[in-house]
Amino acid sequence: MRQKSILMIEDEEAIRDILGYSLRKEGFVVQEAGTGSAGLEQLEKYRPDLVLLDLMLPDMSGFDLCRKLSVNLRIPVIMITAKSDMLDKVLGMELGADDYITKPFDIREVVARIRAIFRRIELISESLENQSYPVIRLGTRIEIHKEEREVWRNGIKVNLTNKEYDLLLFLVIHHRRVFTRSELLDRVWGFEFAGDTRTVDIHVQRIRKKLDTDQGASIIETVFGVGYKLDMQVRA
Repeated sequence: MRQKSILMIEDEEAIRDILGYSLRKEGFVVQEAGTGSAGLEQLEKYRPDLVLLDLMLPDMSGFDLCRKLSVNLRIPVIMITAKSDMLDKVLGMELGADDYITKPFDIREVVARIRAIFRRIELISESLENQSYPVIRLGTRIEIHKEEREVWRNGIKVNLTNKEYDLLLFLVIHHRRVFTRSELLDRVWGFEFAGDTRTVDIHVQRIRKKLDTDQGASIIETVFGVGYKLDMQVRA
């Protein structure tokens, strides 16, 4: 099995040293960057499987970088920062971050969260591998290209964030089943997620805005008092 690669974008050298040492001991391939611009260069060069991203970088906002990672590159992101304010945590998640860890942290917790993200990705991939077709069609206008992790609407590519894509795909795999907001947080975001159920509502709203028709038909149905489900025809 190929070793998972991690890019750590963190301006504190001491943190890079201890995290890099610990992650390499766990079997990960680790690249490091001390600024946002250096991190972007490393991204283009190595295309890692996951990014550990400091929120407070010397040359750019970690929020701006997170948005670019989740929308353009669709790489899982764990934000690491000294800020503990819940609004910052929720904002990071809404921009597409997969998880959020506040300094000071336990190295074992970082490793556990990384492994949890990779495991969720593997579980989704395993579910899709049981379906032999490479493209999933929702109704007559939406296509999900599994290998490319791309979504197309009426022949036009739609830019979903990494987490919007994961949420949509999860509901597609389990179409017509109703999930509560808490269940979606647990199954899609996972491991002691730092946000609240409002995050699910925001992601659903954004998916609807990008994929719903002008006539008001919604790709994700609200089951009042319970949660959400995808009730469209799913076919190859």
